[in-house]
Amino acid sequence: MKIRGICRGSCVKFEDETGVLTISLDFELRWGDLEGFARETYRENLLGVREAIPGMLKLFSEHGIHATWATVGFLFFSGRDELLENLPTILPEYTREDLSPYPHIARTGNSEEEDPLHYAPSLIEQIAVTPGQEVATHTFSHYYCLEEGQTAAAFSADLRAAQQIAARQGIELRSLVFPRNQFNEEYLSICAKHGIIAYRGNQRSWMYEASTTDGEARSKRLARLADVYLNLSGYNGHDAGVMGREVPFNVPASRLLRPVSRVAAPLEPLRLRRIKNEMSHAARNALLYHLWWHPHNFGADIEANLEFLQQVLVHYRLLKEEYGMESLTMGEIAQRQLAAVSS
Repeated sequence: MKIRGICRGSCVKFEDETGVLTISLDFELRWGDLEGFARETYRENLLGVREAIPGMLKLFSEHGIHATWATVGFLFFSGRDELLENLPTILPEYTREDLSPYPHIARTGNSEEEDPLHYAPSLIEQIAVTPGQEVATHTFSHYYCLEEGQTAAAFSADLRAAQQIAARQGIELRSLVFPRNQFNEEYLSICAKHGIIAYRGNQRSWMYEASTTDGEARSKRLARLADVYLNLSGYNGHDAGVMGREVPFNVPASRLLRPVSRVAAPLEPLRLRRIKNEMSHAARNALLYHLWWHPHNFGADIEANLEFLQQVLVHYRLLKEEYGMESLTMGEIAQRQLAAVSS
C-alpha cells in the first residue's frame, strides 16, 4: 500500500492500486463486560480463549496475516497484587458504578493459573512473539469514553498506565481500539500525546454510530444483525482518505466477524458470502477492509469458528494472488500514512 497523493477532497489514492485487509481483535476477557459476563453461561467462551488464540495465531501465520490485538492493560499483570500496585493516578468515576472494574480487582486471583478469566500475560507473550502481530491497547481498564462521569484527565491517566505496563514487557503501544466502540473525538489529542498513531473508527452507517451502554437503540441492533447477511450498509470498504492527515489516524472498521451460530446455521453461507463480497470489492477497488472480533467470540465451538475463519483467509489469499491485496496491522497502515503526510 503506497500512498500517492491527494485527489478530490481529502481522498488519498494508492500508488500501486492494491486493497488492504486489516484485522483487529478486542482482547479483554472478563474485564470487557463485568456486568454481563457474571452469568455462568459465558464462562465457557472466556476459558476457551486459551485454545482459540493459539488456533488463530496458527492460521494467521499460515496465511501471512498481520493482525492487531487491542489488549486491556489489566491482562498484562501476573495477578491481583501486581495490578493493585500499578493503578493509574486518577480512576474513572462513572455514574453507573457497575461499569468500573476497580472494585472488582480485590475479588480476583493472584496468578494467571488461579484466575485465567482476568489475567493473561502468557497469551500476550504468545501474540507478541508471533511474526506480523501487533500488541495494541484496548485502554488500561476497558475505559468507557462516552459514559457519564468519565473525564479527559482519567482517560489520560488510564492510557499512561497502559503504556507503562506494556513497556515493562518491551512493547510499545501504537494503536488503540475504544472499548465498546465508544469513539470520543475529543480524546484523540490525548491519544496522540501518549504515542497512539492509529485508532479503529466506527463504520459509517447510522446503525454503527457510537452510543452509551444505556443509549443503544433496539432498531440499531436489529439493523446490524440483518446487515450480517444482507447488504444493507454497503460494501464497507474505505478509501485511504478517511484516515485523515494527523495522528492518530482513523483505521475504520468494516465488519464484525460474529461467531458461528447453531440457531442460524442455515444462514452461515450467507454470512460468509457477505464477507467475501466485501473483501473482493475492497481488493478490486484498492480499498481498506477492516475485520474485527473478540477472541472470546471463538471461545465456544472453537473448531467451527476457526474453520469459518480459515475460509475467510483462504479468500484473502486468492485476492492477494489476483489483485495484490495486502494484510497490514493498524500500526503498519498508520505508519505509512504518517510517512505520506510528512513527505
